[in-house]
Amino acid sequence: MIRLFLTGLALAASTHLAIAQDSKPIEWVVGYAAGGGSDSVARATAEAMTRSLGRPIVINNKPGAATNIAADYTARSKDYGNVMLTADFATLAANPFLFSKLSYNAEKDLAPVGMLARFPLVLVVGPQVPAKNFKEFIAWAKAQPGGVNYASAGAGSPHHLATELLREKTGVTMTHVAYRGAAPAMQDILGGQVPFMMVDTASGNQFVLAGKVKAIGVASAKRIATLPDVPTLAEQGLADYEAYAWQGLAVPSATPAEMVEKLNKALVDALNSAPVKARFLALGVEGLPGTPNDMAVYVKGERERWGRLIKANGIKID
Repeated sequence: MIRLFLTGLALAASTHLAIAQDSKPIEWVVGYAAGGGSDSVARATAEAMTRSLGRPIVINNKPGAATNIAADYTARSKDYGNVMLTADFATLAANPFLFSKLSYNAEKDLAPVGMLARFPLVLVVGPQVPAKNFKEFIAWAKAQPGGVNYASAGAGSPHHLATELLREKTGVTMTHVAYRGAAPAMQDILGGQVPFMMVDTASGNQFVLAGKVKAIGVASAKRIATLPDVPTLAEQGLADYEAYAWQGLAVPSATPAEMVEKLNKALVDALNSAPVKARFLALGVEGLPGTPNDMAVYVKGERERWGRLIKANGIKID
């Protein structure tokens, strides 16, 4: 009788825990400032996932340190099933090579849920730069005494490394000015404090379309639908150059497999939904629905590609 009573208590406690878990908000950690492309993608996707999961999702922006603050916070969390991370190019592909020591291991401490999106990158210049195309831009940059400054969404971001690749291929002297996200970087491009940057479409399209900055060229292999009149850099003579910003959704590695599966289903459903597709189209972003393994394979390829660039050029942040 006592055994049955204790079993009943255990079942009741388990049921209560499950109910509490199901009603608890999920924390979505974003390693960039509010208002940028990463934030916009997370919020649009979270809204659709909330409807699918039946649980609220709260965005927690933790910008800085090339997403390491956000990644460390997520990797150390023991709140399994209730915390997830926008794990991007920097977190998963670049930082393991850029930093001599990290407080987390991207491969061991974070588990993939699925890819989120790929962001085309566009070379944009502020109003004070006279160039209208890539040839004119390079001529202008080489004529500047001491070289030119460029902005990025943060050290180790795709915006940063794509510009380092540009520097390597053109021989232009460039100095990196890192910001805590693409949104504040764009504000200084608009204000003339920094002359140019490689910006993702989600953060930069609105300013290009409004005529507030000039788009010199696209870093993708093909022109993008939202800026059809802007030629690629390859079209303008820059050979073997292609770069994207991208991001996926990750969780602490000890998150139960059934929860990862549930989150993946909600993520894929969200990326395939009409509202998210429409929002991504407006942002110039390509949704990448797939499995956790699809994300693992994609990340492995990107880590190898950009790891080679970082090592070859001796790029270090610390």
